[in-house]
Amino acid sequence: MISRFLDRLFHLTTHHTSIRQELVGGVTTFLTMVYIVVINPTILQAAGMDLGSTFVATCLVAAAGSLLMGFLANYPIAIASGMGLNAYFSYIIVKHLGFSWQSALGLVFVSGILFLLATLSRFRQRAIEAIPPSLIAAISAGLGLFLAIIALQSGDILVADPMTFATLGNIASLPAVLFFMCFYLIIALERFEVPGAMIISIVITTCLGILLRVSQYHGIVSMPPNALSTFMKIDLTSTFHQEGFMIIFTFFLISFFDSTGTLVGLLQQSDLKDRPEYARNISRGMLVDSLATILGALLGTSTTTPYIESATGIRAGGKTGLTSITVGILFLFTLFLSPLAQTIPAYATSPALLFVACLMLKQVAKIHWDSFTDAIPSAMTLILIPLTYSIALGVGFGFISYTIIKILSGKIRELNGILIGLAIMFVIYLALKP
Repeated sequence: MISRFLDRLFHLTTHHTSIRQELVGGVTTFLTMVYIVVINPTILQAAGMDLGSTFVATCLVAAAGSLLMGFLANYPIAIASGMGLNAYFSYIIVKHLGFSWQSALGLVFVSGILFLLATLSRFRQRAIEAIPPSLIAAISAGLGLFLAIIALQSGDILVADPMTFATLGNIASLPAVLFFMCFYLIIALERFEVPGAMIISIVITTCLGILLRVSQYHGIVSMPPNALSTFMKIDLTSTFHQEGFMIIFTFFLISFFDSTGTLVGLLQQSDLKDRPEYARNISRGMLVDSLATILGALLGTSTTTPYIESATGIRAGGKTGLTSITVGILFLFTLFLSPLAQTIPAYATSPALLFVACLMLKQVAKIHWDSFTDAIPSAMTLILIPLTYSIALGVGFGFISYTIIKILSGKIRELNGILIGLAIMFVIYLALKP
């Protein structure tokens, strides 16, 4: 009876999936993004926020956002506090510009309201529909390269270098050996179509790391910390200052390009864009994204975003909202399982990200390489997303390049008003960027 109910609710049969397949997808996505409950509170603590309270806020907003994404949009895409924007929140707005963390939360809240208005006006949906196919493919492939860099950095395979910016880490170390062992184990299990290949590999690698004393077992259960120190602490007075307005504009624009770019890339990667109900669901998905940012500010965390790590769950078989609901439920359990979440090491989860990143590069074949007016902007997007470490900047430069090249090439009729408007918005942002 439960299976029939879930089938009707999420259209499992229509999408050629099963409850088990969706659960595997959800667990896989969760394992590759659960690091956020440890890292996000640490970053926000630099702004003077309570570590325990931000831990609870991070778990709750990830749970709420992912559950809403599943029920409203029926997409296997998880939502949580965005990396990069949390650092901007703590180190730029609070520590550098001198705003209080309460005021910074207020600015996040207002940017979320603007995001919501842009969604309700269908501007975000029209923006996605206005993106040329070659740029969509480039965004997806660029996300793959970005994900690869994140994976290699997390696993300490790629490390910083003052001369070359990045270089190879100590691949003879035991964590690096476990990283590559996990990576090749995933490939082997996927080759033989073993269900739950990524989860199996992550669990095996984690257990080996504990046995070899490379990582520590932190336990399983603990009570959640007190969350009242950040709950409903937003201060809206800074909204009316010129500097506050610029921060809101920055939050809005970065969130717009980050979230939109990630959604487009994930939809392209999973072929969700081909669903008949795409137009209705994408608008609902963007609505959830906006609501999650507003909720996050009220709970006490920075801007939220769809998570690129959702690609691992999609690869593991997730096709419907049941995958993201699984993620949401697991984040609720994480409130009581923080020791277990800290037990899973980066060298066990990063290989799954690298595996998915490699597969996402197949989107490069969909770029119209025979037309340089399409190929060059696409290449700019593909290159700049990973090199600037920003989806927003890569997508923005892609829009700007596409618009300028089409105009100079006498192909202005291939442009649309929304694309030109987005390009102008990003030019203004770059001109005003400190």
